[in-house]
Amino acid sequence: MTAVLEAPAPVAAPVRRRRLGLAAVLAATLMNLLDSTVVSVGGPAIQADLGGGYASLQWIAAGYTLALAVGLLVGGRLGDMYGRRRMLLLGTTAFVAASLACAVAPEPQALIAARVLQGLAGAVMIPQGFGLVRDLFPPAEVGRAFGAFGPVIGLATILGPVVAGLLVEADLFGTGWRMIFLINLPLGAFALAAGARVLPAAPVTAPSSRLDLGGGLLAGVAILLLVHPLVQGRELGWPAWSLVMAVASLPVFAGFAVHQVRRTRRGAATLVEPSVFGKRSYTSGTVLVVVFFAAVCGFSLAIGMFLQLGLGYGALRASLTMTAFAVGAFLGTGFSAARTASLGRTVLHLGLGLLAAGVLAFHLVLGWAGGAVGPWDLALPLLLGGAGMGMIFVPLFGIIMGDVEDHEVGSAAGVLESVQQLGASLGVAVLGTVFFGRLGSPVPGAAVARAVDAAQVVSLVTLGLVAAAFALAFLLPREGRH
Repeated sequence: MTAVLEAPAPVAAPVRRRRLGLAAVLAATLMNLLDSTVVSVGGPAIQADLGGGYASLQWIAAGYTLALAVGLLVGGRLGDMYGRRRMLLLGTTAFVAASLACAVAPEPQALIAARVLQGLAGAVMIPQGFGLVRDLFPPAEVGRAFGAFGPVIGLATILGPVVAGLLVEADLFGTGWRMIFLINLPLGAFALAAGARVLPAAPVTAPSSRLDLGGGLLAGVAILLLVHPLVQGRELGWPAWSLVMAVASLPVFAGFAVHQVRRTRRGAATLVEPSVFGKRSYTSGTVLVVVFFAAVCGFSLAIGMFLQLGLGYGALRASLTMTAFAVGAFLGTGFSAARTASLGRTVLHLGLGLLAAGVLAFHLVLGWAGGAVGPWDLALPLLLGGAGMGMIFVPLFGIIMGDVEDHEVGSAAGVLESVQQLGASLGVAVLGTVFFGRLGSPVPGAAVARAVDAAQVVSLVTLGLVAAAFALAFLLPREGRH
C-alpha cells in the first residue's frame, strides 16, 4: 500500500509556532513519563479499590512496558511510512482514549488490558517526537530545542510521583487513584490541539515500505512467553507450565533472529538490522541495558510497595519519601551531561558505583533501623542511588552505539529503546516476584518485619544486577557516538 505524501514543511516556522510545537511534543513525552511510574505510587490504592493479588499489581506496571517494548520496534517505522505528525496525533488520541479506559476500569483485568493499549499507543506516539523537532526547527536551533528535553524529563521525574501521590490523596471529585490516569486528558488535549495546528507535515521518508508484521508478532510472543510465567508463576505456586513457557521463549527469540536475517538477505524491511549484533560492544550494551533497567525499575517498584504495604505510608508520604531518589537522578543527569565528553565510558562506572553504594546503604539502614525506619533514614541512600542512576541515563545509548555504522544507527537506537522497556518489564517481574514472595499473602496489615526482610532481599538482588552491569560496561566503546 502506498501512502500519500504529506505537504513539505516550511523552511522556518515563526518562533511562536516552533515553541508551541515543541510544547506539544513535550506534553506527549510527559504523558509517557508519568504513566511509566504511576504504579509505584498508586498501586496499593488501586488494589484496595479493585481487589486482585500482587500479580495484578505487577501486570498493571509490566503490561504497559511490555506493550511499549514490542510496539517501539514498529512505531518509529510507522512515522517513516505515513508521516511523523500524523502518527504522533494518532498515537496521542489512542493514548488519551486508553487513559480514560484505565480511569473507568471496574476490575483489575480491565485495567491491565487498558494499560496494554496505553503502551501500544505510546509506542506510536513517542518515537515521532525527535524527528518532529528536527523538522520544526532550523539547523542552528535544533540543539537548543533538544536541550529542553533534559530539564523537562528531569522535572517530570522529580514531580511525577509527588503529583501522583497528591492526586490519590486529594481524591478529587471522589476519583481517588483514577485521577492519575485522568490527568492525561488535559495533557493529551493540549498536545492534540497544538500539534494539529503547528507541527510540520514533512514528506514521508519511506512511502513504499511494508511493516515486518511477522517479526513484530514473533517478538511479542517471545517476550510474553518470558515475562508471563515470571509474574504469574509465584501466585500460582510455580506450576510446570510456567517453566515450560519460560524455556519456550528461547526458540521463539531465535526464530525472530532468523526471520530478521532472512528478510535482510531478501532486501525486505526489517525491525532490526542484524549486522549490529555482529559488534561485541553493541551486543554487550543491549545486555547491559536489560540488566540496568531491570535493576532500577524493579528496585523502584519494590521501594514504593515497601513504603505503602509494609510501613503503611499513604500515597503522598510514600511519593515524598521517594523524591530523594528522583532529586538524585536529576543531579546525576546534570553531572553526566557536563562530563561525559571528557570522561567517556568512565562515567558509566562512576554512576554504577554510586548506584551500588546507594542500594547497599539502603540495605544497611534497614538492617539497623528495622521497622522503625523513617523517611529521613532513607533520604541519603535514595539520593546516592538516584544520582548514580541519573549519571547513566544521559550517556548510555551514545556510548553503546560508539562502534555502530551510520546506516545502522536508526535500527540500533530503536532496538535499545525497545530493550530498555523489556528490561523494565523483567525488573518488575523478577524483583516484584522476589519482594511479594518474601512479603507473603496479600492481607491488610502485613507484618512490618516481613516487609523489611523483603526489601533487604530485593536490595541484594539489585546489587547483583548492578555488579553485572558494571562488568558489562568494560566491553563498551571508550567514547560515545557524537
